[in-house]
Amino acid sequence: MRNKEVSLGLAAVLATFLIGTLIAVTPAIAQTEKILHSFNSTGMGGDTPEAGLIFDSAGNLYSTTTYGSTYNDGTVFELSPPASVASAWTERARHVFGSGGHDGAGTFAGVIFDFAGNLYGVTGSGGLYGYGNVFELSPSSGGGWTEKIIHNFNQDGTDGTYPFGGLVFDTAGNLYGTTTYGGANNQGVVFELTPSGSLWTETIIHSFFTGVGDGANPEGTLIIDAAGNLYGTAPDGGAFGTDFYGVVFKLSPGTGGTWTETVIHSFGHGSDGNTPQAALLMDSSGNLYGTTSYGGADNKGTAFELTPTGGGSYTENLLHSFGSSTIDGNDPVDSLVMDSSGNLYGTTAAAGLYGFGTAFELSPRTGGGWTERTLHEFGSGVDGQFPVGNLIFDASGNLYGTTLGGGAYAYGTVFEIIP
Repeated sequence: MRNKEVSLGLAAVLATFLIGTLIAVTPAIAQTEKILHSFNSTGMGGDTPEAGLIFDSAGNLYSTTTYGSTYNDGTVFELSPPASVASAWTERARHVFGSGGHDGAGTFAGVIFDFAGNLYGVTGSGGLYGYGNVFELSPSSGGGWTEKIIHNFNQDGTDGTYPFGGLVFDTAGNLYGTTTYGGANNQGVVFELTPSGSLWTETIIHSFFTGVGDGANPEGTLIIDAAGNLYGTAPDGGAFGTDFYGVVFKLSPGTGGTWTETVIHSFGHGSDGNTPQAALLMDSSGNLYGTTSYGGADNKGTAFELTPTGGGSYTENLLHSFGSSTIDGNDPVDSLVMDSSGNLYGTTAAAGLYGFGTAFELSPRTGGGWTERTLHEFGSGVDGQFPVGNLIFDASGNLYGTTLGGGAYAYGTVFEIIP
C-alpha cells in the first residue's frame, strides 16, 4: 500500500467499465495563473500545504500546512484578500500545532466550517496517544481562535488511528471521517462523532477488511447524500487478485444506529484505474466521480464516473487515462470539482510540461466521451510544484488551490487560475 503520506513524500522529491472513449490530452487553453502566497519555512504561517482550501463569507481562504511554524508541526492558516489590486494577500496562522496539551501534529486534510463559524479538522499524528485527533477552532474576540480537542484517536483494538482524510457534517451536526489504520483489523475505520453539549461521543460505524472484497486503509474525505448515506474510497482491498487495488464503498444508516457497507466498485480489472486516494464528487443525478493515482492505459492514473443502474449496482465509465502525452499530468491524488456546465476540474501531482504537475479540465462531448484540456503546467520559474489538494471555485468561476512545493521559497503556494 502506498498511503498518502508516502505518496506525497515521493512526489516532493522529485464487463462494462470501459464505456468512455479515451483521447489524447489537448494543449493548454488561455488561462492565467496567479500566485497568491508563497510559504516560507521561517515564517509563522507554516509550510508544505497538502490540502484544499475553503472560503468564508467574507472571501478569506482557510486550510492547513503539514509542517512549519514554531514546532514544525503545521498550522491552520487564513489568507485574506487584498484591499486593492496593487496589494497582496495576507496570511495569518490561526492555530500552530504541537504547542503542548496533547495538541495534534501534521495534518494532511483541510478544515470545514459549521453554521456558527467554527472550524473543524483532523491531525495525522500527535494528540493524547500519538495517533492523531479531531479539533475544533472557535473565533474569539480580538481576532484570535481557541482550539478544543474533541477526540483523541487511540490504538485500543477498536478506535481508528492516523486520520489522513477530512471531515463532513450531516444535517444533525454529527461529524464523519476515516482513519487509515486502527480498528478491529488495523485496516482503518469510518467513525462518527456526535455532539452532546460540550462533549462529543465517537462511534465506529465500520472497520475495514472485515471480509473478502472489502476495502482497506482509506485516505480520502467522505461525502454524504440527502438520505444520509456515506460514500468514500479506499486505496487497498477489493475483489481482484492478491495485490488489491482499492474500492469505492457506500455506508447506509439503518435502525438502532447500525450501518451497512456495500462495495460498489472494485478497481484493478483490465485497464481500470487503481489506488483511489481522494474523495468522491456526486452530481445531481447521483453519479459519482473520482480519480485513481495509478492504473489506466499508461498506469499513470485515471478519472472515472460511476453511474447508478438500479438495485444498488453501478457502471463505471473511464473518463481519462493520464500520461497519454508528454504534456499530460499523472498521479492525481485528490478529488474533482464540477462547474454548472458539467465540466470537471482537478490536479495531477506529477509530470506535465515541467514535471511538477498540472491543473486540468474534463469536458463531456456530444455523443459521448470526454475531452481533457490542460489549464496550467506547474513548475516554471517561481511557480508552485506538486499540486496535491483539490481545487475550489469562487463566485466568478476562478479556481483556487495549493501546491506542496515550489514558490518563491520552495515550500509551497496558494494559487488562483483565472479563465
